[in-house]
Amino acid sequence: MNQPENHLGLLVREKDRLSRFSLSGAGIFFDFSRQRLNSETLDLLGQLAEQKDLPSGFKAMVSGEKVNTTENRAALHTAMRSFSHQPIVVNGLDVMPEIQKVRNQIYEFSKSIRNGDIKGSTGKPFKYVVVIGIGGSYLGTQFVSSALEAFADKGIRILFLANVDVHNFGSVVSQIDPESTLWIIISKSYTTPETSANENQAAEFMISRGLEFSKHFVTVTSKGSPGDDPSNPVLATFHMFNFVGGRYSVSSAVGGVPLSLYLGYERFEEFLKGAEEMDMHILSAPIQENLPVMAALISVWNNNFLGYETQAIIPYASPLSKLAPHVQQLNMESNGKLVTKEGEIIDYPSGVIVFGEPGTNAQHSFFQLAHQGRPFPIDFIGVVNPQHDAYQAKSKGVTNHQELWANLISQPMALAMGKDSEDKAKYFPGNRPSSTLLLENLTPRNIGRLLSFYEAKTVFEALIWGINPFDQFGVELGKILASDIRAEMAIKNENPSHPFDSVDPISRHYLEVLFSGKIE
Repeated sequence: MNQPENHLGLLVREKDRLSRFSLSGAGIFFDFSRQRLNSETLDLLGQLAEQKDLPSGFKAMVSGEKVNTTENRAALHTAMRSFSHQPIVVNGLDVMPEIQKVRNQIYEFSKSIRNGDIKGSTGKPFKYVVVIGIGGSYLGTQFVSSALEAFADKGIRILFLANVDVHNFGSVVSQIDPESTLWIIISKSYTTPETSANENQAAEFMISRGLEFSKHFVTVTSKGSPGDDPSNPVLATFHMFNFVGGRYSVSSAVGGVPLSLYLGYERFEEFLKGAEEMDMHILSAPIQENLPVMAALISVWNNNFLGYETQAIIPYASPLSKLAPHVQQLNMESNGKLVTKEGEIIDYPSGVIVFGEPGTNAQHSFFQLAHQGRPFPIDFIGVVNPQHDAYQAKSKGVTNHQELWANLISQPMALAMGKDSEDKAKYFPGNRPSSTLLLENLTPRNIGRLLSFYEAKTVFEALIWGINPFDQFGVELGKILASDIRAEMAIKNENPSHPFDSVDPISRHYLEVLFSGKIE
């Protein structure tokens, strides 16, 4: 593919290039005509998919097999949006009745909150929902809530308290009325230090305002966790399942509770049905017509064969501004691994560095690098019909939405074709790969389809690399060291003369700076 005849500037001129290198399914149009692929490469990638038996791997996951081998668990995020009546058996039990029970609980609770039947401790209806959770406990929900903000219709505002940084807490509480605020604490184990610290801050804040703690807090957690303790009553508790990992959990109560309060349960259910439609496409479409399979194969081709280490996600739709941070965690935490499922060290790169920013902002931020510096593949995402169609003022003869699309259409082609120039400062090498995904509109159903697309793409990449995308041991070492440092801080808080002698000299320096309040 490095020969001149395979330069994208020539490939994109081939007859029927778009029709041969694009797919449609579950409401998404996927154009990979500007990837560095020819027909032979496409055939070889299809053979790789068959060799790795990708369809069987996905079917094993959705049927409840314990594909999370290191933790001996199933990975059933797809079951959370299943509306079929087919049983899914894990450890001898059909899990679907319990999933439906939680869905019904979310429906009843969200209806009561939005109707004003359940109020805060002083009788005010809830107008603010603050999600306390970190990582997968908030990123997916933040993406969906931002994407569907136009559908929020009951005057309930949603905020996210993720970072243990007290600036995050201070910013949140400056925007709320405590009497009309509902806090949702999301943690599977209910032992995450950052979430526990923020819950404690929130509880003290509410109590200091004379409010009854138990009437303003909801927990989303595993059955039997410290957050599911009848001796510490809260307004409601919703159960998570150990077969759904955090970064895959927005279809569960993790997303269901806050999104149903913010958007209404019916819209959350539409989102679930959109995700289910993409799941069904994946299960039924042949390899060469399967959108996430093809996207995963292209990702592996770019990473392992062409040497690209980075992937950008550029949505030409501001409501999708939180998609890249969600996919960043989804993909990098899932596939940033160094061993196979069998425990063997891999000798090839897995995972990519994911980043992104909405267009056209991205063009005025880092597209200089994209066009003339270090190249990286890009997913461009376009929306045919905007959520706001009332604003039709024209500049240079076109509306804002048409101007946006002028850039969406031109940027991938400019990256592919490049431009020659005798002035080398104005030379564009081209041959820079990208894909374009189109959605007809940004409805709850289409956001569900898009979420499922990226989840499945991540899983298929892992199946090709032979790794487990459902564990995350890489985040543990830093937590262990932080626990040791935290213990030293706690001792110092009790005993101001504590000398920090048991920690290494570099860590001791930073501890002394913190407690002195000075950089010397």
